[in-house]
Amino acid sequence: MKIVQVAGFDRLKEENRGIPYKQFSYIWLVSLCTALPTTSLFPFLYFMIRDFGIAKQVEDIGFYAGFVGSSFMVGRALTSIAWGMAADRYGRRPIILIGTLSVAILNMLFGLSTNFWMAISMRFFLGCFNSLLGTMRAYASEICREEHRALALSVVSTSRGIGLVIGPAIGGFLAQPVEKYPKVFSKNSLFGRFPYFLPCLIISLYAAGIFALCWWLPETLHKHNGRVNEKGNSVAQLRASSKTEGKDFADVDLDERPSPSDGNLWKNWPLMSTIVVYCIFSLQEMAYSEIFSLWAVSDKKYGGLSFSSQDVGEVLAISGFGLLLFQFLIYPQVEKHLGPLIVTRLSAVVSIPLLSSYPYIALLSGLTLHLVVNVASWLRNALSVSLITGIFILLNNAVPQHQRGAANGISMTAMSIFKAVGPAGGGSLLSWAQKRQHAAFLPGAQMVFFVLNMVQLIGLLLTFKPFLAQPRHRH
Repeated sequence: MKIVQVAGFDRLKEENRGIPYKQFSYIWLVSLCTALPTTSLFPFLYFMIRDFGIAKQVEDIGFYAGFVGSSFMVGRALTSIAWGMAADRYGRRPIILIGTLSVAILNMLFGLSTNFWMAISMRFFLGCFNSLLGTMRAYASEICREEHRALALSVVSTSRGIGLVIGPAIGGFLAQPVEKYPKVFSKNSLFGRFPYFLPCLIISLYAAGIFALCWWLPETLHKHNGRVNEKGNSVAQLRASSKTEGKDFADVDLDERPSPSDGNLWKNWPLMSTIVVYCIFSLQEMAYSEIFSLWAVSDKKYGGLSFSSQDVGEVLAISGFGLLLFQFLIYPQVEKHLGPLIVTRLSAVVSIPLLSSYPYIALLSGLTLHLVVNVASWLRNALSVSLITGIFILLNNAVPQHQRGAANGISMTAMSIFKAVGPAGGGSLLSWAQKRQHAAFLPGAQMVFFVLNMVQLIGLLLTFKPFLAQPRHRH
């Protein structure tokens, strides 16, 4: 099978030694498209479940909300490997086009949900067709010269991280527009009948624009008569990249990795160990995203902040702007000096005391509460994106080009399974914790953030030897 390439693409990449800002812009926009619908529902999901009338008591809303959040990741888990293999066979661009089109259609239908089961179904199908993140990670590592690869993967994780906070900001500001902006939206309008449709529509319109833009996206997968053109980049790239990753990864014997012709990804220990670490941190990240919004809108008598969905949107919007500045101005310099593995470990370590302080933030009020929540939220999101960026770099460095689609498909499948547990587990954990406000051991929200920290600690421990990238010395 042949894939027609943009003429002279490799030659152009070699001649243009500067940062490819145009290609990075494509990566940023498409990665944002896949991230926006992932968590945009969290600020209004509490109210949506309440309006469906399926929860018999207020404390049970988090339980049902968790299943709606998890359905997206279940769908993604079932299809990610297939999409990754398709990206390796047919090219990156066709898969990116399918993914952006699915967001445009299915996210809009989710906003029109009239009952609990329709909401779960639409989120499930959206997850099934959401093939963008793994493909974009492979694409980002191929679109630029080797010295810019860390920055390219940082662009993916930055855009994803910003999407994970801007998405909820859009949901928080635009859900229930009739109540928030009665002079603009009437009760008899479409947005009065479907109060959660507007944020979904805005994200779908953005996805439709990205779908049109991606027709001009250059292809990076090189095949000729059914054979992958690696141009000798696999071992050389890994050997060069290992110099910046600390001794734990530098010790891996690259020449003992499976060759491109007979490589078995399941026996690639640097890849598999990185995926496991990625899954643990993804579980914690997704559970936090679900819990934070539900906790923030919960009443203070249940240990929450008594925020409105708009208040949550404001917090996340401010976090997103701060995150953008951090990731482009600070992270590249830190990663350059410390390497992705050290950055990942430091981010995990600092996150633990930060999350431990969250239950005590609920004791504040007024301007002080809003100020502290904004600072804590920004810091938490900056640490999370730094951590995941480091994992992205390690993961893509573990395989040659022709296996990156499949490798990212495997990581997406495994990660999606863990992320599917995140919202359901997080929602159930919060619901249970809110019923034990006067317990002797870790009452209320203290138990919630304690459990999140335990998951984070497990992920941190797995980044050390002998687990992560077990060294294999050449003889």
